[in-house]
Amino acid sequence: MILSLSPSPSKGEGNRERMESTMTQHFNRTEMKETRRKLRRNQTIAEKNMWSQLRNRQFLGLKFRRQYSIDRYVIDFYCPEFKIAIELDGSIHDLDDVKEYDTRRQKHIEAFGVTFIRVTNDEYLGNPNKTFERVEREINQLLLQD
Repeated sequence: MILSLSPSPSKGEGNRERMESTMTQHFNRTEMKETRRKLRRNQTIAEKNMWSQLRNRQFLGLKFRRQYSIDRYVIDFYCPEFKIAIELDGSIHDLDDVKEYDTRRQKHIEAFGVTFIRVTNDEYLGNPNKTFERVEREINQLLLQD
């Protein structure tokens, strides 16, 4: 069960202006719009199924967006309120060069305060309920840290 679903309070107007500027520069940039659209049109079965359970605040009352971009990278599912990214990884992510790319990408995105929860396609497709239980536990742990 979620203990608190309140985002951190604002720390003044100056911070808000800087945050909006940062968001415009880095989050869901216009030049990535077509890439995001293509990814949404070509989702894997696991992504389609997971999205059907995340959309419309069905999961823990949280608002998730799919195929959300930060700089030049696109995240499968993103909760902007708490800066949580859920990534579904297929077997291609087991390759060494893809693992290196994923590590660099994740570190870059984490620099914006985003926390990742990684799920394999096999894990999700094998037992979606168990996967969502794990994701819920990880989100609860994140919220307890704040």
